Amino acid sequence: MMYGCENWPLILREERRVRVLENRVWRGIFGAKRDEVTGEWRKLYNEELSDLYCSPYIVWVIKSKRIKWAGHVARMGEGRCVCRVMVGKPMGKRPLGRPRRRWEDNNKIDLQKEGCGGMDWMEVAQDKDT
Repeated sequence: MMYGCENWPLILREERRVRVLENRVWRGIFGAKRDEVTGEWRKLYNEELSDLYCSPYIVWVIKSKRIKWAGHVARMGEGRCVCRVMVGKPMGKRPLGRPRRRWEDNNKIDLQKEGCGGMDWMEVAQDKDT
């Protein structure tokens, strides 16, 4: 599931879907729980699932890998193809409507949540990765 997650432009709806999938997998692993009062079987709540497994949420792992990949791309330099693709602006007409969220936009939002809002994402990613 984590293959290629460094390049996923996760939007809020997709983050929610990944969280739901993660909880569904954990529910399948841990199974149901017998209610102490009624004696009936029930599904585990999300808080109970997070108490049972002590690993970070998959969305956090994806975001940290994306910032790590940004540092890798930033260290490559402007001459490499990967850096030109990630940083470059495409030529030609763009489609009508609101532009889709790009990989670079997600990096800026993630770094802004960490408190590095006004800085260039390439400089911050280089510092965070080392």
